[in-house]
Amino acid sequence: MPIHADDRTDARERALILLYEAESKRVSPSEAIEAQVLPPDDLTTQLVLGVETHQARIDEAIAARAEGWSLARMPVIDRNVLRIAAFELLGRPDVPVAVVLDEAVELAKRFSTDNSGRFVNGVLAALVAELRG
Repeated sequence: MPIHADDRTDARERALILLYEAESKRVSPSEAIEAQVLPPDDLTTQLVLGVETHQARIDEAIAARAEGWSLARMPVIDRNVLRIAAFELLGRPDVPVAVVLDEAVELAKRFSTDNSGRFVNGVLAALVAELRG
């Protein structure tokens, strides 16, 4: 069965929730996945484990581009939206850059602060050349 755009959007949302849960419970993302009663779908799992695998590189890249913001100072949702999108730029070359940015901005607007959409867009736009280049 083909994956539809809405399914991919839902997978990104579930990945965000799992990363948020892992961070708030101070467990690894893979432990958060293992703790689920029903295992997440393949794309959600790929996103969460991709962030976990590449987190050091992703966090370094985000911190270098988020002018005036340390990772610790960012809202948890923004930080994890950026991580998911950065992983997609790095590890999912089949996903167009515009889709990655649009989906991340929408997640930030939906789940975080009024200014999060602009913040996420700006940081990701600065990361594209490094992570997708």
